[in-house]
Amino acid sequence: MILSAALRQLEKQRPRRRVPSRSSRGGLRLRWIALAVAVVVLFVVWAVLARAFAPTGSTDAARLDSTRLDAIIVLGYPSDSDGNPTPEQLARVSEGVKEYERGVAPRLIMTGAAAHNHFVEAESMARVARAQGVPSSAIFVEPQAQDTIQNACYSVRIMKQHGWGSAEVVTSQYHLPRAGMIFSHLPVEWRGHAAPSLGPDVAPGWAVAVVEVLKTTRYLLYARWTESCTP
Repeated sequence: MILSAALRQLEKQRPRRRVPSRSSRGGLRLRWIALAVAVVVLFVVWAVLARAFAPTGSTDAARLDSTRLDAIIVLGYPSDSDGNPTPEQLARVSEGVKEYERGVAPRLIMTGAAAHNHFVEAESMARVARAQGVPSSAIFVEPQAQDTIQNACYSVRIMKQHGWGSAEVVTSQYHLPRAGMIFSHLPVEWRGHAAPSLGPDVAPGWAVAVVEVLKTTRYLLYARWTESCTP
């Protein structure tokens, strides 16, 4: 009897384990969701600011404006499903040809693999440039790059192989900030040049902007390290 009473007394004195209520669990879940949203917003703001202040050329860009460059790099964009140039691909190539004819540089580097369909972007772009009057001897094709990081790295690799040290980078206006971030880490003098649009885009402007901000976020968070390459 005495032992039983003592055990009952100890049971009463032992602190009871509190089971979280349904409302407290819901509140904790909401706090985690709010934290995740805040982190995403922070990363997006970081990407937007990085794009706003992205370099438009190397430290010697001002000097490059008054000198002849070694090459014009036209960053890749896919052809359509039949292998014909899309408006954006045509815009980039046509602007590169225009700069070539203006005497900015004596050669063009077309860069891009079959990243989105089975047509190699660089080869399609080279055909367009030849159709616009650029001799084959002035066109260099880089057919391996799967993204902008590789576009930049492999093009600079071609430049190093030929002893060229300066280039104008031609691409779409929305693409220039991210391209500038990438080229700023490569051993080459460069300046960016936007290709004007030649026709309506398949996706609306806001969709293109959102995708580009997400790609910039991806680059800033990890791609610049995980996908880095040596020219």
